[in-house]
Amino acid sequence: MKKFDLLLFLIVWLVCIALFEVKPSMSSHLLDEDNMGREVKEYAYRIPVSTISITITFDNNPYTPGLKTAWGFSCLIKGAEKTILFDTGGNGSSLLENMNELGIDPQKIDIVVLSHIHGDHVGGLKEFLDKNEQVTVYLPRSFPQEFKGNLLSASIKIMEVHEATKICEGVYTTGELGAGIKEQSLIVHTTQGMIVITGCAHPGIVAILKRARALIKDDILLAMGGFHLGGAGQGEIEKIILSFRSMGVKFVGPCHCSGDLARKMFKEEYGDSYLHLGVGKVIKF
Repeated sequence: MKKFDLLLFLIVWLVCIALFEVKPSMSSHLLDEDNMGREVKEYAYRIPVSTISITITFDNNPYTPGLKTAWGFSCLIKGAEKTILFDTGGNGSSLLENMNELGIDPQKIDIVVLSHIHGDHVGGLKEFLDKNEQVTVYLPRSFPQEFKGNLLSASIKIMEVHEATKICEGVYTTGELGAGIKEQSLIVHTTQGMIVITGCAHPGIVAILKRARALIKDDILLAMGGFHLGGAGQGEIEKIILSFRSMGVKFVGPCHCSGDLARKMFKEEYGDSYLHLGVGKVIKF
């Protein structure tokens, strides 16, 4: 009887483990968009995005002939649960003209994420909203009250971001970072790793990437956007490239305010894993 009881106990114990086993959480301190300000402890079943495309809709670097270039940045992310416009460039008419040339319908965009308050990243918002006022705008909580009030008075839904926040399945913001210019960056979690998209990287591109890794705990597939290295010297850029390598960043795509020297040095270091970005470029994973 004792052997039988022991065998029965082991069977019941193994069944319990099979029924209640939960994968460990892969996130830390992410916030649910429906519970802003409430910390979510567990994202055990977070689903990465399997197919993603990113189109540069506004940039001061050319790529596709016929599209307008101007100082600023904007890109469109498709393939996730929602279609997202990250930043709106510095000029609404140029943004909309480029989108039209690229076959992008503003009314099919669900969400606008604004990285920081500078005009070369929010300047195109008003004219975009004239075409689509049904979007939800995610902006840093530190944005001026007048800016937020103008959106609310126009019946635009806004989500004020302070901590890291889930935007939709597979897409997150880092939360606003930086001691001076507050800025949020976008994280797209794909089955191949993270894509981290920055507006200007005022808090520091390395600090942003470290924040992304701490939140998602996965490899960085691609770091792209403005790296804010236009005035940086060779020694500083070399240290940043070493940090990229130590973090295992697989692909890089510096544009906008990254500076010619930084783009040149990243290209020399990364070779075929360097993405030449400019307005009209489409990145697909």
